Amino acid sequence: MSTIFTKIINGDIPCEKLAEDDRFFAFLDIRPIHEGHTLVIPKREVDYFFDLDDDLLGGIMTFAKPIASALKAVVPCERVGVMVAGLEVPHAHVHLVPISDVGQLSFAHAREADPTELADLAEKIRRHL
Repeated sequence: MSTIFTKIINGDIPCEKLAEDDRFFAFLDIRPIHEGHTLVIPKREVDYFFDLDDDLLGGIMTFAKPIASALKAVVPCERVGVMVAGLEVPHAHVHLVPISDVGQLSFAHAREADPTELADLAEKIRRHL
């Protein structure tokens, strides 16, 4: 059975896509812990992040790098934090979260995002990619 992330990649579930290539996909989280919270995923379903082969493991960070730069240019923050929790969805993924304090990297801050605000933010980020 496909994960929710595979359904997003396949277009079965809508998202605010930021970037895509033949191996990876990035989109805004609909329950962000901070404005600009982005998920970066491999297109191949692998449950545990560290079960990714070396090529995908290194490649996901290389793919995420320009997205993090675009996030930092658009969302006021000190840095773009990186988190791999891996418990929410059985599909390896990296969270990119604009932060100004390490305490902001907490799912306790998650909230439902306004779809219009997400669309506007996604457009601004894509312009910086």
